[in-house]
Amino acid sequence: MRVAMLSVHSSPLARLGGKEAGGMNVYVRELARELGCRGVPVDIFTRSQDRSEPTIQPLSCGVRLINLHTGPAAPYDKNWVLTYLPEFVSRVRCFADGEDLTYDLIHSHYWLSGEAALMLRRSWRVPVVHMFHTLGAMKNSVARSKEETETGRRIAIEQRLMAEVDAVVAATSLDRAQMVWNYGADVERIRVIPCGVDLRRFQPQDRSAARDRVGLDSNEVVLLCVGRMEPLKGMDALIRAAALLIERRPDLRSRLRVVLVGGDDEHQTAQWNSEQRRLDALRRELRIAEQVEFFGARPQEQLPDFFAAADVVAVPSHYESFGLVALEAMACGALVIASNAGGLALTIEDNRSGLLFPPNDHVALAAQIERAIADPALSAQLQAGARRRATEYGWTAIARRMIGLYDELVAQNAAAWAARRLAQVS
Repeated sequence: MRVAMLSVHSSPLARLGGKEAGGMNVYVRELARELGCRGVPVDIFTRSQDRSEPTIQPLSCGVRLINLHTGPAAPYDKNWVLTYLPEFVSRVRCFADGEDLTYDLIHSHYWLSGEAALMLRRSWRVPVVHMFHTLGAMKNSVARSKEETETGRRIAIEQRLMAEVDAVVAATSLDRAQMVWNYGADVERIRVIPCGVDLRRFQPQDRSAARDRVGLDSNEVVLLCVGRMEPLKGMDALIRAAALLIERRPDLRSRLRVVLVGGDDEHQTAQWNSEQRRLDALRRELRIAEQVEFFGARPQEQLPDFFAAADVVAVPSHYESFGLVALEAMACGALVIASNAGGLALTIEDNRSGLLFPPNDHVALAAQIERAIADPALSAQLQAGARRRATEYGWTAIARRMIGLYDELVAQNAAAWAARRLAQVS
């Protein structure tokens, strides 16, 4: 079996923490690598944003990244990708024809790739598996401004995808339920297969050594948040919670450190987006600018050090279909305090493998942080529970379940085409 994987708007090799790069990029790359290791060749097709990039980049055994030059060779709004989607699909077809390749299945990621997958299915006649990663309707339900609102066109395309693709992969049972509630999706088309984590890369390590590697002092109380600089990630709640902690415990002012990994760092202010500027203004307004630091986006290879260095990893998102950062932190044995938004409430077992709080509630977040740092026994218990929980999500098990779905759909497709040919002969 050979799989064509589509990640049109963002490359799995993009710098994490940037505008359009996060958990989905990691998911696509790591799933493909695991599939390749298990003997399933994968070509990942993405839109190139740099003309100097080679068309073909080998990623691992049996896995290649195919960079296709469509539209302007630069980052631009994801909604504009639709304009160039026919060109992208045409180039995918040309690549396959030029390499004399046939694919047995298409696995698309995000709504834009799903639209491309349906176009390709018409000519390739192979099944389509789709994963949304986030849902436009759910993002709109928590949007606080017009800037955060997804377009009606996205909602319409997502609804059509749920009706037309051969199978939808949901990260959690709640993710599946939200598809049914918001889009009227057929539950029989949806398979729940969670995201995975690289348990060899993300594992517990010595905190003191990790702090040395990332430049943090041993006597600091470190609150870490990793993610894109966008309102949906709720970093403002962490900043407000930190200010409240300092107000309640003035002794923390000299020791508390809020580390924000994502976006651009303190020295790249000209490149900050509107959300990062808003967060900067907030920390100054609350008079904790010295305690809150932008560390900028970091490669995934460095994230285990940050997770190990933190006293608390906060995931204060307003919406997460799964919450891969939380899982990676848990695999490192970190104490994770997350909002009970979306999949986070299912990935984290409250008071067993982490702590939960209501989204956009900085008072509750501050209370959970204070509770954790004041009780070393509780912290140790939660950290052990976090690692135990994360071991249930190793990529080997996840890829095995995905291959089972692929095999089922390929067999069904072959049987359907055989029946059509038999009917034509008759």
